[in-house]
Amino acid sequence: MRSRRSTVLGAILAAAVLLPVAPPSTAAFDPNAVGIALTPIVSGLSSPVFVTHAGDGSGRLFIVEQGGYVRIFTGGALLPQPFLDIHASISTGGERGLLGLAFHPRFEINRLFYVYFTNKAGSLAVSELRASASNPNVRDTGWGRRVLTISHPLSNHNGGMMAFGPGDYLYIGTGDGGGGGDPNNRAQNVNSLLGKMLRIDVNGRTGSLAYRIPPLNPYVGKTGRDEVYSRGWRNPWRFSFDRSTRNLFVGDVGQNRYEEIDRATKTGWWGKGANYGWRVMEGNACYNPSSGCSTSGKVRPILVYDHSLGCSVTGGYVYRGAMWPTLRGGYLYGDYCTGRIWAFDSAAASPVKGVQLLDTSLNISSFGEDENGEVYVVDHGGAVYRIDAT
Repeated sequence: MRSRRSTVLGAILAAAVLLPVAPPSTAAFDPNAVGIALTPIVSGLSSPVFVTHAGDGSGRLFIVEQGGYVRIFTGGALLPQPFLDIHASISTGGERGLLGLAFHPRFEINRLFYVYFTNKAGSLAVSELRASASNPNVRDTGWGRRVLTISHPLSNHNGGMMAFGPGDYLYIGTGDGGGGGDPNNRAQNVNSLLGKMLRIDVNGRTGSLAYRIPPLNPYVGKTGRDEVYSRGWRNPWRFSFDRSTRNLFVGDVGQNRYEEIDRATKTGWWGKGANYGWRVMEGNACYNPSSGCSTSGKVRPILVYDHSLGCSVTGGYVYRGAMWPTLRGGYLYGDYCTGRIWAFDSAAASPVKGVQLLDTSLNISSFGEDENGEVYVVDHGGAVYRIDAT
């Protein structure tokens, strides 16, 4: 899917998305002491790119298909009718399409959910939709509003991940606008919404905006877009919040040499105002300029691997489920090109080196969680698997 080249204060800190949390582990995760296997869950999908849950106690899995559909897996079966069909409203091909899905933290009450897609013009778009009151397995076609539209010059590096994080704010990862090497240096430009982690409040409006600006966002009252939370991202394809520690883990797809995982901790305000380096740096190496670049103020990745191991990182999740105690605390991630799955101790000091747990033939487009914290892997070729310990 992604080519190698294209590819107040106390309340806010205390608030968090309410998800089931497994009891804390008493021992550090040791990736050398565990093996994993993939248990098939569902196949016959069309270019799936994400799997998630609604947090409503239903146990349903929602699977995003790049062509514009969201499917529901429940009771051991894939429902024939899509939960969502917006195929006529999106642009597809390459890295474009329906790319992300996030359910409102109070979805069980308000039935609201959010989709991230490329519209007919190729722009990045986030829309708010609602599930039907009479049939929770389909969308309410009478409700919908555009939350955000970002002009996008090229077809690649669209980002695509959204997740509700601390404070019930919506975090949105955007790519740098495409083209090799971020030719317009958008990722470093705080006045551009591309190459960024954005943070918005969907529970209200600010002036003409269809959302509120969180008052503690780093550029509020300063030069820069108020929506920007961190910068210096190339293509943050998949990210997640650890449901136990609330730390943020981001898989940022590299250019020609390096792939990286970045970690932003709760004590560091989840990367507030941070600069993750691109296009000045690719991983820990200088990119532009190729040598002698300024590393001052740049946040280094927790993990980097080179293209002898893969060419397009897919960020994953910290395992917090109950089925496999030996996996608890392990951050699981993979590579789209090689199908390898690695892990490291999510609490380890930076930098770390991942340990390969499995070498697969999958095109790993995403990982995902169910309501109980079990972790899944998505094969862009058409299937979803659960990760089990062996």
